[in-house]
Amino acid sequence: MIAILWEMIFRGTDTVAILLEWVMARLVLHPEIQSRAQSEIDSVVGSRPVTDPDIANLPYLQAIVKETLRVHPPGPLLSWARLAVHDVQVANHFIPAGTTAMVNMWAITHDEKIWSRPADFDPERFMVEQVSVLGSDLRLAPFGSGRRVCPGKAMALATVHLWLAQMLQGFKWLPTDNGVDLDECLKMSLEMRNPLVCRVVPRS
Repeated sequence: MIAILWEMIFRGTDTVAILLEWVMARLVLHPEIQSRAQSEIDSVVGSRPVTDPDIANLPYLQAIVKETLRVHPPGPLLSWARLAVHDVQVANHFIPAGTTAMVNMWAITHDEKIWSRPADFDPERFMVEQVSVLGSDLRLAPFGSGRRVCPGKAMALATVHLWLAQMLQGFKWLPTDNGVDLDECLKMSLEMRNPLVCRVVPRS
């Protein structure tokens, strides 16, 4: 019970905040992407505050979130852990009994055999090809898949999309003199080694 409750509290808050930080870091570094997202919001929403139903009509904003999940998955090692109960040979790899195996989503999303230019941050790739992040496409399954998929995936995406849209609608996000450090630090989640610090200017 403690483990379940911890998972609900931790995975339901920490990962959303970390994902938003990575998104904003990328938008600070890519002002042209930020500007395009803001233009999309202005065109679809206008001057009124953005709301949940608007998100479905903001495909570029959704593409930015998908690309951030690809480049910086908050949970790079999915909790699909499996224990080898016998020695087994998988392709060219020998797996001894007692080994715990996990899915490395970070490695999948950075594999050039699966993704073109995997090191580039390019939301446009998701405007060209529709890729689901909900578990049906294992090239990008940050919430897992199957029976053990994250139960909070829909809520997490709804929260991130709405908060991101609101932050972009109201403000322009700019780098400080120290720039943005994209170094990663794997703790319980894939965090920024040095937290994002940026300048915020209200949009007129």
